[in-house]
Order: sequence, then structure tokens, then C-alpha cells
Amino acid sequence: MRRPLAALALLALAAPLAAKQAAPSPAITAAVAAPDRPATQAALDEGRKPAQVLAFLGLKPGMTAADIMAGAGYYSEIMASAVGPKGMVSAFEPEQFMNDPRAQKPWAELKARRANVALIPYPFDKFSAAPASLDFTLLHLTYHDLYWESAQYKVPRTDPAAFLAALYKATKPGGIVGVVDHVAAPGDTRATVDKLHRIDPEVVKADFKAAGFVLEGESDLLRVPGDDHSKLVFDPSVRGKTDRFVFRFRKPKK
Repeated sequence: MRRPLAALALLALAAPLAAKQAAPSPAITAAVAAPDRPATQAALDEGRKPAQVLAFLGLKPGMTAADIMAGAGYYSEIMASAVGPKGMVSAFEPEQFMNDPRAQKPWAELKARRANVALIPYPFDKFSAAPASLDFTLLHLTYHDLYWESAQYKVPRTDPAAFLAALYKATKPGGIVGVVDHVAAPGDTRATVDKLHRIDPEVVKADFKAAGFVLEGESDLLRVPGDDHSKLVFDPSVRGKTDRFVFRFRKPKK
């Protein structure tokens, strides 16, 4: 009997990574249900499950949070409502993507709705934030882009290790970083990202571990077993329905 019991003990030690899903708090539930969110944003909720994702990642009222490569501000707005008036959300968006007035209009409207959102344009390959300033950071479907480069969109070759070093420095001891991204099969990371805009989850784990973060938990909330990992995420047959991983990393307390 001793050997099976020992095996069960080893499994128990590994169990925290398959973390239990917490129910969304009233603050997160209300943030997602806010009636003034744009209808085009709210329509994405079914596939993205923002309330469950943020509950799993551990967003709480009063936090100072960051949404990196924030796009049109889908998560920035939800997070701003959830952290409340005592919290703050910095939406970091590459300046290369902010030159078009069409990209600026939704942000002006969002900031009018949510006073605790600050839009911070930054050079794509030179992310920075004040040291030990962030309780919570979200990279939603964007971490893979650190391995992407594009002359068309003026995105230079970026060093993911340098980005993570800057993020580690900006994160408070005990702070959280959540990563949600499209699953790719193992292979050449830059080639895969360039072709499919997907990333091997093991690459993300290794990158964050090398930077000093600890993988505290992972969730299968957005896993889609039937997804074809060889398809571009913008392919109409899989867009919005890709297999995605959800990781919660934490900066250790000294």
C-alpha cells in the first residue's frame, strides 16, 4: 500500500497548477454586465468568458492593473469597473497602432465612460512602467506578438526576455500576471507566430520561469479540444473559437 500512497502524494503536490476555479466576485460580475459597455464588445463575452477568467486570475477592487497591448480596450474597460474608483488601469498600447484616428476614437469614448483608465502609448519593443507599480497585469491574446515582426505594421523584432525583465521590475512583489493566448503545436516559435499567430504554451511557461515568475495556476476555461492548431487564428472557421490557455503567474515575495 505504501507505493500507491506515495504516488498519490506526488500527484497532490502537482495539483495546485490545475487551480480551482473561483466564482466571479460581485465587482467582476457587475463590470461585465455594465449596461454602457459597447454592444460590439459585449458580443465577445460568450467566447472570452471574461468574468470567469478575471476571477481565476485574481483581479480585485483597489488594484493597480495593466492591460498590455490593449487593442480596443475590451479588457481595459471591464478591469477598470472591477477595480473600482480606488483602483486604476493603465492600458498600454503600441504607439505604432495609435497613429490612425480611427483607433483613437474608441479610446476617447472609453475614457469618458471610465475615469480610472489611462491610455499609455509605448514603442512596441520598449515596454516600461514604474518599478513595483503593478498589482495585476493581463496579456490577452498578445504575448505571442512579442515573437512577431512586421514591416507592414511597423513592428520591429522584439526580445521577449527584455519585455519580461521590464514587466518583472514593474510588478509588485506578490503581484499577478495573467496570460491568455492561442495554443500552437511545438515548433519554431517565430515561424509559428508569423504564420498562425499562435504560441506553444510550454514556450510561455519557460519564458516566464526564466524571468523569475512562478506559474501558480492554469485553467481549462477556454480550452477547445477540437481546434485545429495548424490554422491561422483569423481563419473564419476558427476565429473566436480557438483553443486557448489561461496561465496565472506571480512574482515571488522576497
